[in-house]
Amino acid sequence: MTTPAPRGRRNNHRKKQTRRRRLPMRYMLPLLFLVALLAMLMLRGYVHSEILADHRIQHPVGTDRVPDEVLEGGPVIDARSTTEPAKSLRIPDHKIVLTFDDGPDPVWTPKVLDELKKYDAHGVFFVTGTMASRYPDLVARMVKEGHEVGLHTFNHPDLSYQSTSRIDWELSQNQLVLAGAAGIRTSLFRPPYSSYADAMDNKSWPVTQYIGSRGYLTVVNNTDSEDWKRPGVRSIIKRATPRHGKGAIILMHDSGGDRSQTVTALGKFLPKMQKQGYAFANLTDALGAPSAHTPVTGFDLWKGKAFVYAVDVSDHITDVMVAGLAVIGVLVFARFGLMLLLSFAHARRVRRRGFHWGEPLTRPVTVLVPAYNESKCIANTVHSLVASDYPVEVIVIDDGSTDDTADIVQRMRLPNVRVVRQRNAGKPAALNNGIAHARNDIIVMMDGDTVFEPSTVRELVQPFGDPRVGAVAGNAKVGNRDSLIGAWQHIEYVMGFNLDRRMYDLLRCMPTIPGAVGAFRRDALDRIGGMSEDTLAEDTDVTMALHRDGWRVVYAENARAWTEAPETVQQLWSQRYRWSYGTMQAIWKHRRAVIERGPSGRFGRVGLPFVALFMVVAPLLAPLIDVFLLYGIVFGPTQKTVVAWLGVLGVQLVCAAYAFRLDRERMTHLISLPLQQVLYRQLMYVVLLQSWITALTGGRLRWQKLRRTGVVEAPGATQSQSRRGNDRRPVA
Repeated sequence: MTTPAPRGRRNNHRKKQTRRRRLPMRYMLPLLFLVALLAMLMLRGYVHSEILADHRIQHPVGTDRVPDEVLEGGPVIDARSTTEPAKSLRIPDHKIVLTFDDGPDPVWTPKVLDELKKYDAHGVFFVTGTMASRYPDLVARMVKEGHEVGLHTFNHPDLSYQSTSRIDWELSQNQLVLAGAAGIRTSLFRPPYSSYADAMDNKSWPVTQYIGSRGYLTVVNNTDSEDWKRPGVRSIIKRATPRHGKGAIILMHDSGGDRSQTVTALGKFLPKMQKQGYAFANLTDALGAPSAHTPVTGFDLWKGKAFVYAVDVSDHITDVMVAGLAVIGVLVFARFGLMLLLSFAHARRVRRRGFHWGEPLTRPVTVLVPAYNESKCIANTVHSLVASDYPVEVIVIDDGSTDDTADIVQRMRLPNVRVVRQRNAGKPAALNNGIAHARNDIIVMMDGDTVFEPSTVRELVQPFGDPRVGAVAGNAKVGNRDSLIGAWQHIEYVMGFNLDRRMYDLLRCMPTIPGAVGAFRRDALDRIGGMSEDTLAEDTDVTMALHRDGWRVVYAENARAWTEAPETVQQLWSQRYRWSYGTMQAIWKHRRAVIERGPSGRFGRVGLPFVALFMVVAPLLAPLIDVFLLYGIVFGPTQKTVVAWLGVLGVQLVCAAYAFRLDRERMTHLISLPLQQVLYRQLMYVVLLQSWITALTGGRLRWQKLRRTGVVEAPGATQSQSRRGNDRRPVA
């Protein structure tokens, strides 16, 4: 029977568990950024799009339920009283109320306001919430210059189709925008698609009654200029002119299309009617009633201002994102074009008859295998090296493993295989320790979870026949590609890494020698001080240092190595977080190459910009393609958006197919490419964003060991070999 832990100890254990469950700030910042960005996009779509718009228009129905007073009355309907019948009001003689619908518009509304100001005339602007929220300064100008503002709903639907809750929403949202734009509320309302009072029917009349119960005067018109038809200036003036000195509410538009005829007509209509004794007044002035505007204060005012400000921010963010999308579009197509063109040239060079790096290399080389807790993989790794068709010396550097990695290798008792033990000091220190113990002038480096084909070492070292070559990058391939995550990484390795390396090879600015398969001239490593511990991407760091020291770094596509890729999202996140952060560190470390001369300057002005654009900037902006896909599907135009996204996917598919053909891979894995672009790219984006935040906030990232399964075996290895390699019994 066990003794229960003391209460204090249990409480401490609970506190520790609570602390462990707390989401780290490095995860919170990207998450908050994405949530804020999504909110801004949704707000932008909410204001700009037609997702909430309802363009149905009710056909005329019977009028038997509409009071005769309304049908035969004036263009202003007062149904606010709950105890008295609705009133119908007319405009007095020689008074004109100019009304403008559907604005404000950034082009035409200022011109309309200029004409009214020129002739000291006033009018009523019935604004929609979507337009007013985007151009609040124009609403403020209307109020400042003495005009009245009325509601024309938020999204311009036919309210006879809408529920009372939707009607309330259309009114409240419109009032919210007016509060934020001009600090007012208004009691004037004009229903969309309305005309004369005698057009009121059994469908629209209940809406008018409900609007009245909410405290609004419903304003239609009795003189329609029909300017929306663009019939010509003379026709607009003719139709807008009242008959026999009667008062009128004239319908015009300051938005919804080209309103140049309306502006020109105003310039002639206003002075003409003023000469005839007409006054252009606000509605309440013409009726002798109190102003329709009520000042808004307190929380309602600040809520309106916050909404208008948020709309403005969302518009600017969207503009930035559109610019970013244009940049990523140029980068993506430029990269794909370069990849295809230069990869084709690279393939022709490699296959060209008589091409060789120099005299074939036959002298032994040293293979370094840094290992930390690789007991599940190390036997397969070493067996693959021993099976090489090239003479090798194998040094396994055990970096303070807590399992029996080193013991497994020693029990194997294989020729030309040595184990070097050290305290845990990290991969760069392990590699430097291995270099110090190496007996040969060519050093091959690989990971402890990787296996080589028999010809890999031979293919990898042949470029050293050229004395200018200081390092060679091999062809790293995913061995565990059966899972979905593995298949996505397989596509990424073949298309994103190896196709890139062919391009970088011809441009002579190879950015990274993969840790899974790379070779170095020992003299080159000695000149740059060996493997550096300054960054988390020692492979990228040493490659850039070699470029700056004047060495060539080339690609050997037939030097294939099979590595175990992460099998869970968490492991993949950890690996790519380290890669992206380490790449940023390496770029920053070698930034002075941009202003230097010679080989260093060439790499700085060619290689570093390529690495920064294609490995840091482009991946950060790439998800914009998918963001705008979702935005376009939800808010429109859906068809054009989907076609554009499929076009980009088609270009990627062509590049991927060509890369698979060059690597002689089966095309069946490309079936998962569309899903990879939707899901995998977002994960890489968040990882890179987290790396940016870590870098900008001065955070430190530690080396993170991935959990291995040992599923990747040496090509052609038998089960008996695998069992012998993992046998942990002492050898007699």
